Amino acid sequence: MKENETTKAAGKLYLIPSRLGEQPPLEILPLSIRKIINDINHYIVENEKVSRAFIKKITPTKSQAELEIYTLNKFTQEIEIPEMLAPCLDGIDVGLMSDAGCPGVADPGAKAISAAHKKEIQVVPLVGPSSILLALMASGLNGQNFAFNGYLPIDKAKCKSKIKQLEKRAKQENQSQIIIETPYRNESVLKTLLNSLHPTSYLTLACDLTLSTEYIRTKTIGEWKSTSLPDLHKKPCVFVFHNY
Repeated sequence: MKENETTKAAGKLYLIPSRLGEQPPLEILPLSIRKIINDINHYIVENEKVSRAFIKKITPTKSQAELEIYTLNKFTQEIEIPEMLAPCLDGIDVGLMSDAGCPGVADPGAKAISAAHKKEIQVVPLVGPSSILLALMASGLNGQNFAFNGYLPIDKAKCKSKIKQLEKRAKQENQSQIIIETPYRNESVLKTLLNSLHPTSYLTLACDLTLSTEYIRTKTIGEWKSTSLPDLHKKPCVFVFHNY
């Protein structure tokens, strides 16, 4: 290399959190997010329409025409991901965004993050809301030892069996168990949880987190069965349970 030549610094992959609902984003997110979004024009997103609207909310004067957006969702092929990260290799920063919450957590963006590490691209996680951690924080259950299990099986018998398995692990390992579900199946999953867990097990219902309609309650299964249940239909919800 000649003395006057310099090595181009690689761009970074910024993991940009999004809001969990329709509240003003900068009421939830730190102001540093605005600077990052203002500076970045290349994005990997779960849904282009949702992400463009979010960017516009954060920086209304930013030119949408200048944005280079790649979509990464459950239908994306692994072979497509290197092209999304190519700008980083040319010294250009790229932002990774989920539809809601933190990228890479219960989110297809994890594939891009894994690919970035393989290419030795610096990954920079930014502070923002995670519904999973917010629910655990507010549950009052064990935050020292916990497991996020994603979605339960759709088949009712398999779902009940999985719940029993997780409840046994909770008791044996003193480990809080966290699950999520698509909003339209919340009430069905809640019914299965109430019919499967032991009456002394604790269950936290946490929905609409960070919104004005936020609802978070922890009760034993016995207590839940003897009280009016909240309306969870089509509301983003996290379930946390434990058996001491």
